Amino acid sequence: MNIENLCIPDLVKNHASQTPDKITIEDESKHISFAELNDLRIKAAKAFLALGVEKGDCVAIWAPNVHEWIVAAIGAQSVGGIVVPVNTRMKGSEAAYVLNTSRAKVLCTVSGFLGFDYPAMLKNEDLKHLQNIVVLKGEAGSNISWNDFLEKGNVITDAQLNTAEEKVNADDLADLIFTSGTTGNPKGVMCTHAQNLKVFSVWCDVVGLTADDRYLIVNPFFHTFGYKAGWMASLIKGACILPHAVFDAAEVMERVARDKVSVLPGPPTLYQSILAHPDFKKFDTSCLRLAVTGAAAIPVSLIHKMRDELHFDTVLTAYGLTESTGVVTMCRQGDDAETIATTSGRAIPNVEVRCVDSENKEVPRGEAGEIVVRGYNVMRGYFENEEETRKAIDSDGWLHTGDVGIMDEQGNIRITDRIKDMFIVGGFNCYPAEIENQISSHEAVAQVAVIGIPDERMGEVAMACVVLNPGAELTEEQLIAWCREKMANYKVPRKVAFIDALPLNATGKVQKFVLREKFA
Repeated sequence: MNIENLCIPDLVKNHASQTPDKITIEDESKHISFAELNDLRIKAAKAFLALGVEKGDCVAIWAPNVHEWIVAAIGAQSVGGIVVPVNTRMKGSEAAYVLNTSRAKVLCTVSGFLGFDYPAMLKNEDLKHLQNIVVLKGEAGSNISWNDFLEKGNVITDAQLNTAEEKVNADDLADLIFTSGTTGNPKGVMCTHAQNLKVFSVWCDVVGLTADDRYLIVNPFFHTFGYKAGWMASLIKGACILPHAVFDAAEVMERVARDKVSVLPGPPTLYQSILAHPDFKKFDTSCLRLAVTGAAAIPVSLIHKMRDELHFDTVLTAYGLTESTGVVTMCRQGDDAETIATTSGRAIPNVEVRCVDSENKEVPRGEAGEIVVRGYNVMRGYFENEEETRKAIDSDGWLHTGDVGIMDEQGNIRITDRIKDMFIVGGFNCYPAEIENQISSHEAVAQVAVIGIPDERMGEVAMACVVLNPGAELTEEQLIAWCREKMANYKVPRKVAFIDALPLNATGKVQKFVLREKFA
């Protein structure tokens, strides 16, 4: 059967029918076969029906990388639910915005992860549409525990489940992943089952993922890299999924050796942290085979070290964004180290990529222009936001990425700048306007502009340039501590500069290039 005609849960059904005893997930001491995963999927699907989830309803998941995340996702998708991943670094107000905007009916979350009690963080939030909170791990309190949730499905018959499943098709929305914009308001990116499966079937073929691979997924499940290029790609090929909740270089290397990990994708910082660990040579990494990285500039020397010292046979780089279902360009096996390090590869099959000028005309090879993409990977649009959708996708179907790049004669793209001022912190997109909106609410702050500045470990970090209200007093340490209470850690400025006035152009817009020249 053509994979484009399938829904994501069909992957589990098919493997359960063909290789029922093959282990598909190893999560701590729990080893789950395809047959067992399909049974869990069915229980979760029935439970969501029992909670009133219908086709088109949103189910949010705010949790680290655990097998229950996957079960909840495919269970919801089985009955037409749209999965809404929530960043585990978000604070209560940030998560509430996502829940309210998507009108999520059910939230699957955890209590106790890294000391965070996510349900408690939502206690004082006005959640207009949320009807139930299911606690995957930890104390449920007044909410529904994972086991109790699964038992709720006992009232649903097989016939009722079959009826719900028959209503779901490949062109239905599979997920709604929120990404921030230059306005500072996160926008929900709509992608279908067919898009996800076609894009990542191609991804799997390009990187060479196989059923024999053992894939350690350190990239968070709330991110496309951990969800779609992670456990979903593994289900496409039948590879074994090894969820890993929190990155620690020593723990990762211990798992690589103990669990015979063959696939370990991640941002460049992941590999740099491992190579910098004083004990990394004590671990056996001979089982490593495949690395896929991107989201930041990569030294050519790192590619060589990944091959020579970490023993990867294949190291590839790629470029994508949430609005492109996660992938636009990829390097290919056989590309030399310089191409892999200095470019993000070329367009994936049957997708068009160009660099264009301000008049939307393609620029000559070797010249900088905005990267635009057209094809089956372009999102269906922003959820209930036609105005922003029209800004992002032009009348000819080209998605304008806001990234500036240079395309060489072979079609390889080198990212050089970002039109939208977005910068990347350790693989996470940071949008200045969103951070600025939050800092502006501080009573001592009159004006603020946020820029990205270079950081050896994270690639880039945020810096806030602040103008204080007359007579107000505020220190760098105080503002950073305040920000840590209000926003996800990766958004928090690492440096603060107090200045008399922001540099403005004739129309009153902040000239951020002046700030970058001064501070970066």
